[in-house]
Amino acid sequence: MADATMNEPVLGRFSEGVELIDYVRMSGVSIVDFRFTDLLGTSQHFSIPAKLLDNAMFEKGTGFDGSSIRGFQSIDESDMLIVPDPSAAYVDPVLEVPTLAIICDVRDPITGGDYSRDPRYVARKAEKYLQSTGIADVSYWGPEAEFFIFDSARFDYKTNEGYFYIDSEEGIWNSGRPNDFDGPNLAHRPRHKEGYFPLPPVDSQQDLRSHIIIAMMDAGLNIDKHHHEVATAGQAEIGLHFGPLVSECDAIQIYKYIVKAVSRKFGKVATFMPKPLFGDNGTGMHTHQSLWKDGQTLFYDENGYAQSSETMRYYIGGLLRHAASILAFAAPTTNSYRRLVPGFEAPVNLAYSRRNRSAAVRIPMYESDTPAAKRIEFRCPDPTANSYLAFSAMLMAGLDGIQNRIDPGEALDRDIYEMHGEDAVAVPSVPGSLPEALHALQTDNEYLTRGGVFTPDLIDTWIAYKMDNEADPMRLRPHPYEYFLYFDA
Repeated sequence: MADATMNEPVLGRFSEGVELIDYVRMSGVSIVDFRFTDLLGTSQHFSIPAKLLDNAMFEKGTGFDGSSIRGFQSIDESDMLIVPDPSAAYVDPVLEVPTLAIICDVRDPITGGDYSRDPRYVARKAEKYLQSTGIADVSYWGPEAEFFIFDSARFDYKTNEGYFYIDSEEGIWNSGRPNDFDGPNLAHRPRHKEGYFPLPPVDSQQDLRSHIIIAMMDAGLNIDKHHHEVATAGQAEIGLHFGPLVSECDAIQIYKYIVKAVSRKFGKVATFMPKPLFGDNGTGMHTHQSLWKDGQTLFYDENGYAQSSETMRYYIGGLLRHAASILAFAAPTTNSYRRLVPGFEAPVNLAYSRRNRSAAVRIPMYESDTPAAKRIEFRCPDPTANSYLAFSAMLMAGLDGIQNRIDPGEALDRDIYEMHGEDAVAVPSVPGSLPEALHALQTDNEYLTRGGVFTPDLIDTWIAYKMDNEADPMRLRPHPYEYFLYFDA
């Protein structure tokens, strides 16, 4: 990796396979790693010696077993292809062996066409549909993916036992720990809900986050700032600069990989699970978004509420109307709904406001009178989401709002958590569980299928997988806290 040709980030540099092959030949890369995303949002991969990379792979693809990938093929139709995208290649900043990673698209080997359950294909279709409407020619996305970094995580579930145990040197629960084989108790720790954001030594992960963002920048990501988040034990956020839909989803996959891989190199474990700790703040992925046409934002009007345009307000109307079904993709786990409860800055109320973080949709006011910065922030998603699907669903909902002039109603510039009586009842809420969100998706999905962006097959597969593999298994198992409540009944 010392070769000068590898000092500059590769991501976004090449548009043709032949150019990338030349780079690989000159750069000293030893391994080429093909990466793609399964239906649920997890990155999968396999590797080849760099000398085997040839142009046929960029034209025809290379095979893999689709029946072994969650949500993909049945065993009797297992053969699938992945086709590397040269514009989505980057030098892996974590692995010791010089490795070029390439994000790939999935195709059917019989038809040669794109695979309907490939999440990246859904996002590419969403971008094309946006352009076909004539409303805008590009959408920009800026996700704030939070995460936790722990020192240890243990969990298991069997017929006769079930538990999890998480520990963090930063955890305030360790404040009374005596000196022991783990070393001295150095005392400086954030108190509950006070992790945002004191200096070291209270923030003990400053250097680790800096190593993470350096690796991200080496991979070609555009990073702005990093900091400790509100929760006591190792909660963090790294700001990822905005970009067009597909490239930003690619960036999220790289981002999550680097957070986990660098944390592990430092002997720690990172998780994007929304609510790993009881009684402290959860992890979200507030998603900033805007529409542009001919190089101009469509969301700014100096005379509108919070300098918002009519187009922006209709976009918000679409998000709020379809929020329940959106969350089947954007808050897609049973654990997501441990976070989406009142009292923890969680955006459970389907309203919009400027500056108000208790609303599901916020219009940031950091850069007022700056048209290019005008955007909305949808605060309900969390980082267990498959961003290709979640962002596409949000875009389709916003476009439906514009196409059908969906009025979002009056803005709510009050602390919704402090509202009582009829005022509180009048504000609708997000679903209270994953099954509720999946039911909403089952009954409200027409807006997603326009332009063939989401196919009925993908929607049905998503609902069935989530119910059979997540919602029902959680429903069937006794919870450890039930023993606390009921064992002496």
